[in-house]
Amino acid sequence: MAHDGSGAAMDKAVILSDLEDLTDAAVRDIETVLEAARTAVAERVVEDGRVAGHRLEAEEDIAHGLSWLATYVEALRQMQGWARRLGTEGALGDLERLLLQIAFGEYLAQIAGGIPMSQGEIARLSAIGVDWTPGPAARRLIESGNTTAARMALVGLMRAHEGHATFGATGLDEDLEMIREQFRRFADERVAPHAHEWHLADALIPMEIINEMAELGVFGLTIPEEWGGLGLSKASMCVVSEELSRGYIGVGSLGTRAEIAAELILGGGTDAQKAAWLPRIASGEALPTAVFTEPNTGSDLGSLRTRAVRDGDEYVLTGNKTWITHAARANVMTVLARTDPATSDYRGLSMFLAEKTPGTDEDPFPDAGITGGEIEVLGYRGMKEYELAFDGFRVPAANLLGEAEGQGFKQLMRTFESARIQTAARAIGVAQNALEVGLRYAEERKQFGKPIIEFPRIASKLAMMAVEIMVARQLSYFSAREKDAGRRCDLEAGMAKLLGARVAWAAADNALQIHGGNGFALEYQISRILCDARILNIFEGAAEIQAQVIARRLLG
Repeated sequence: MAHDGSGAAMDKAVILSDLEDLTDAAVRDIETVLEAARTAVAERVVEDGRVAGHRLEAEEDIAHGLSWLATYVEALRQMQGWARRLGTEGALGDLERLLLQIAFGEYLAQIAGGIPMSQGEIARLSAIGVDWTPGPAARRLIESGNTTAARMALVGLMRAHEGHATFGATGLDEDLEMIREQFRRFADERVAPHAHEWHLADALIPMEIINEMAELGVFGLTIPEEWGGLGLSKASMCVVSEELSRGYIGVGSLGTRAEIAAELILGGGTDAQKAAWLPRIASGEALPTAVFTEPNTGSDLGSLRTRAVRDGDEYVLTGNKTWITHAARANVMTVLARTDPATSDYRGLSMFLAEKTPGTDEDPFPDAGITGGEIEVLGYRGMKEYELAFDGFRVPAANLLGEAEGQGFKQLMRTFESARIQTAARAIGVAQNALEVGLRYAEERKQFGKPIIEFPRIASKLAMMAVEIMVARQLSYFSAREKDAGRRCDLEAGMAKLLGARVAWAAADNALQIHGGNGFALEYQISRILCDARILNIFEGAAEIQAQVIARRLLG
């Protein structure tokens, strides 16, 4: 895929000479817009200094528009910070400048004209009640930042780039880049060659792969060393999740269950529970599954109805759960159940570490008191989804998380930051995979006597994939750094997840479009990538719920 990068790619005229000054001024401009929008929405949804739920629901469109605006502003801040760091290190080359310039040109234009919350929903400043006339810097970036010439120049440099779709310096330190390289090799050698075969067969990821991941430390990546883990940062989790998900989202998602379970135990478990479970999770001996969602509850976790009744030294679980990932193979379930029957909201919920016997294809749930069936799905197949029914399933009272009833919802809430950061990283990996596949196909496919990558609209699709992947990446790294610093980052993690999921879907959709009719054929892996990308906007907080949460934080 090598290319000499000549012609438009090396024409310096397409890169704005005072780019960093322009982006600095533009960030200040849109920060003012965001504050005006926040004030305008607050006037419509805040009562007596608090967000009024009924008002927020009635004004969902503008509140969610505010969430997307804030996400764009933070994303451009982080792109600007990334460019500054690279500039200080002497690593801000033409490719990075083009990524920065196009990102600002496009996102500023969308802020001015309308931000796509989904394919048919556009957030406009006028609906919020804000009138923005872009200042000179923002106006110049809108007019000259994201041009056809700039996109063609970027793709020219991308074609000269040997390797994978991590186009541009990431801004991470050498240690994290070494981790990336290690997991990139693993994904290339052990995952990517088989991913499409697993998908088409609707097969579980082989245990051989899971065991190799355990040896690499995937399941104990961020678990402290004292509990058998590697004690690495959330930033390292992002890098590992990106690369594994670039190989196959199912493999990239195997670590999510361990991450959630470990966060629950670290944040809410007793010392005995930490000692009993964390080393087993870190080593891969215990494969966890998260058992939270119920039929007809969706994101309304406070209304869960599965009951846990104390019976001597045990709790007896009764109820139904759905969308439980990797349930048959798991050794331990983190189960959210109602221990106080007098409640009907989150206050009566408790969390359990419920051991189970891993199943087989013939007998997926061999333990007494639990049955289940597979939910057939479009994508995200490597771990399988299940419906579960508990009917007298017994859990030792010592396995009540923290040995305290009524704390389950709060314990779960503390895991959302890490889970959403990790999901944002998975989205980036899926988007990278789409870009790689689309770029390779565009190089190889010839029409009218030349590779289709040389047609401007094909090249523009690839350029925008690379730009938005870097934008989403910098937002996810920022949220990870905030988490590593011990600061509250539910807002930042939510923004990273919200944007990352949209970027993954856009990348997969555009890469399939580049394939034309072949992309619609099951034999081409882009068909799988499209199906896999679609789930990212739903799980770990659907886009609508995510925007609602962000809005509450912005207005609270």
